[in-house]
Amino acid sequence: MRASDGHDIAHLTDFVTTRRGVEGFVEPRTAVSDVTLLLVAHDGEWTRRRVPSVQWAHTFANKHQVPSYDAAVVGIPQRMRDFNRRKKAGGI
Repeated sequence: MRASDGHDIAHLTDFVTTRRGVEGFVEPRTAVSDVTLLLVAHDGEWTRRRVPSVQWAHTFANKHQVPSYDAAVVGIPQRMRDFNRRKKAGGI
């Protein structure tokens, strides 16, 4: 597994500062992936990057005034699935 690095953090910071209505979904470590932070904007655009820990992800979100949730509990927002469907259909 690749650990998170400065490029991941810079990417997440850029996303939260250039999109509206961003929410964070903290995804737990799995057998194939480290802890990740999924950020989803108001229109469903999203990004996902590895982060150092679950606590780090929530602290990052709080610092940027982004609500954060445990993805294993609340799931992934419908607007993200809708965005992916539009993108796949060529509408984005």
